[in-house]
Amino acid sequence: MKRPSPETLAEGVRAGTRAMMGRAITLVESSRAADRDDANALLERLAPHAGGSIRVGITGSPGVGKSTLIETFGRQLTSGGHRVAVLAVDPSSDRTGGSILGDKTRMTELARDPNAFIRPSPSGGTLGGVARRTRETMTVCEAAGYDVVLVETVGVGQSEVMVAGMVDMFVVLVLPGSGDELQGIKRGILELADLLVVTKADGDALAAARRTCQQHANALRLIPPKIPVWTPKAMTCSALTGEGVDTIWTVTQAFRDGLRAAGLWDDRRREQRVRWMWRALEDGVRDAVHQDPAVRSKLRALEPEVRAGVRTPDEAAALLLTAFRGG
Repeated sequence: MKRPSPETLAEGVRAGTRAMMGRAITLVESSRAADRDDANALLERLAPHAGGSIRVGITGSPGVGKSTLIETFGRQLTSGGHRVAVLAVDPSSDRTGGSILGDKTRMTELARDPNAFIRPSPSGGTLGGVARRTRETMTVCEAAGYDVVLVETVGVGQSEVMVAGMVDMFVVLVLPGSGDELQGIKRGILELADLLVVTKADGDALAAARRTCQQHANALRLIPPKIPVWTPKAMTCSALTGEGVDTIWTVTQAFRDGLRAAGLWDDRRREQRVRWMWRALEDGVRDAVHQDPAVRSKLRALEPEVRAGVRTPDEAAALLLTAFRGG
């Protein structure tokens, strides 16, 4: 089937047609060089209609209950009149490159909600567990009228700086009892958090969750705030009972309102766009290097030498850059 033109795709996205949204996201996620011109043309048409959502990044280690919490949180938001897009970035299979968790199968109720849109994407090994085109996918969702965008990251130890730099608010989820090993939690993750949520605060785990929350709240107070007008919060919730989940949205709104009142909200968005430009440049340079015939030819000889220890990685990289520059 012939792909619709960027103009037709943009019209379908603006109308909120889910099938057209899916095709538009497939286009912007494409790694084929031949698709980039159409993808850029589509994004240029959608960009003036994007930017109106609240972007929330959610991370946490496997087993912390990210998908369960997001489903409960998302359903509360849609019942309150919001339109919610969930960009669930799955770990990529080393063999196939595809996503292996399948968030639609783990958020069945939210997936059936007409006011929610879930898009699982393979991370492709990108640091921070963020799909390479997550930023562009956010643009598609916002242009389609989704006013809350939740970005669920892999949360298996990669740098989370990337996702924190593309969302408005960064939420870190932790399990009850993890405060007992607070020394083992990366300080960098706490420094990135705007809100820390202790999950599964119900039943026999309730007391441990409250203790963990207090320990993390104490730790957060020792870290200089990254935003002058906002002190990171710690709280508990249970996706099973729903207790505390609505508070996440209350805190999110307070975060947004505080930054807007201080004139910092638009400043953060502007800085995000500059960072995205540099990231796009880095991606483009990397693609150009990999696709360059001279580099590919040189690589066939250098890779075995590096593997055998005959040539250092730094030396090989310098030779590849020289080949790329036409030297």
